[in-house]
Amino acid sequence: MRNAAPKQAMEWLAAAAADPRACKREWEHGESGTVLLPAGRFWDVLVVPEDLGLLALDALLRLPRTEPGPTLADTASRRVGFFLPPDPVSRWVGTGIRYAGRGAWIAVPPPYRAAGALRWLVPPDGTGTLHTPTSVELALFQAAVAADCRR
Repeated sequence: MRNAAPKQAMEWLAAAAADPRACKREWEHGESGTVLLPAGRFWDVLVVPEDLGLLALDALLRLPRTEPGPTLADTASRRVGFFLPPDPVSRWVGTGIRYAGRGAWIAVPPPYRAAGALRWLVPPDGTGTLHTPTSVELALFQAAVAADCRR
């Protein structure tokens, strides 16, 4: 890592682990390059089907005055995960949608590279920026409409 941004992102993401130093060691020297991190403390993850997620991310990137949060793709399971603020009462409903909050675990690669089928579409920036639930909801709606129009 040559500049501070990847290091800051790694510190921020590893802070979710019970042992942040072991987490960083696994990213740097581990066999798989991924770690399981608990959701619900610093962030939750809304996991959606890949086609819907990619369209929604495109919509999010076009929203004015919206800073995108970390977005993770799993190319093996064809799913996209949007990192959101923790919300123990949040309920997201839809076909193929999974909400990972407190008690759930997320397989996460290091913020500076892909690991296996996991890659960052929008890597964490280290500042704690997350997607807002409202912007993700709007983007998913726009993505669903766009997908419907393509049929």
